[in-house]
Amino acid sequence: MAKQKLKTHKGVKKRFHRTGTGKIMRYQANKRHILTSKRPGRKRRLSRVVAVAPGDVYRIARLLPRS
Repeated sequence: MAKQKLKTHKGVKKRFHRTGTGKIMRYQANKRHILTSKRPGRKRRLSRVVAVAPGDVYRIARLLPRS
């Protein structure tokens, strides 16, 4: 019997991506709505892409086998 192929989790694929060096990056929360009460510097900081926390990398990487 053949081994089943690993499938990419589509929800994870839309939220995370892997860099050329292999780090998993994510977008930051709190930039969707009620932006008038947030200072410009805070909004600019929230626009950046950041690395996934070390404790979560294994879990996310398992759901992204092909990237």
